[in-house]
Amino acid sequence: MIKVYVTPICPYCVTLKSFLKEHNIEFEEIDVSGNDKLIDEIIEKTGQMGVPVMDINGELIVGFDKEKISKLLDIEE
Repeated sequence: MIKVYVTPICPYCVTLKSFLKEHNIEFEEIDVSGNDKLIDEIIEKTGQMGVPVMDINGELIVGFDKEKISKLLDIEE
């Protein structure tokens, strides 16, 4: 299962979600805005406070790293 941690005002989050939908990749969207527990969890896991953060089978990607995401999900561009 793919989890995508986002905030509503993050333009990179919108781009990432559009990219995943365009390639028919199912994901669970988790809005971390206003949820201190989730924000702390992301900081603990990644050492950063930025979004989007993707969790692909335990592998974390911070930001919209199209090349890395495509490789992990076998998406051909």
